[in-house]
Amino acid sequence: MTGLTWLSPGDPVEPFPPVEQALLEPPGLLAAGGDLSPQRLVAAYRRGIFPWFSPGEPILWWSPDPRELLYPAEFIVSRSLAKTLRSGRYTVRRNSAFAQVIHHCAAPRAMASGTWISSAMQAAYLQLHTLGLAHSFETWHGDELVGGLYGVRIGRVFCGESMFSRRSDASKVALQALVSCCGPEGIDVIDCQMPSTHLRSLGSRPVSRSQFLRHLAAPGATD
Repeated sequence: MTGLTWLSPGDPVEPFPPVEQALLEPPGLLAAGGDLSPQRLVAAYRRGIFPWFSPGEPILWWSPDPRELLYPAEFIVSRSLAKTLRSGRYTVRRNSAFAQVIHHCAAPRAMASGTWISSAMQAAYLQLHTLGLAHSFETWHGDELVGGLYGVRIGRVFCGESMFSRRSDASKVALQALVSCCGPEGIDVIDCQMPSTHLRSLGSRPVSRSQFLRHLAAPGATD
């Protein structure tokens, strides 16, 4: 990681480098080190930067170009998802089980040997939740939490972090609930950060980093 800016732990007011300095390989890597204090996390998100690293690694900060975004009007509701929504099988709640959602998101997946949502990451986002900046959308089957997602609201942008599903369509139902809230609550776009086949199937697409930064700086945006 030669040439990276290294941040000092315990100094949340230390500025991040300009996002234009992010590496081309690995794509979007901008800085390393620092800490996961609420002040530093908020400063990062306001600049289009997010942390992503494996346990045991230094904290790594990213700002990829292009950025994967989901515009609410472009969310794809498949026929199977529409059927699930009409069935009334699930109910959706908001911010009623944030700690459980992030815990389930951190659980190992079938196609992965580990998780990037370490105990330190969980504690950091729980702090943001306590401050009213991080939010969860949860899918319930009766009293059982079967799916959900969490992320950080910055102005007119909802920065999605992770989602999980324990039953068919459960995470998609939570995402549909988030999409439904976007218009009434002044959210213009959902930041998906990096592309995936799953996200593309739901309507996400790549957008230039400069355009994403304009969303973050949109007039009328409030935290």
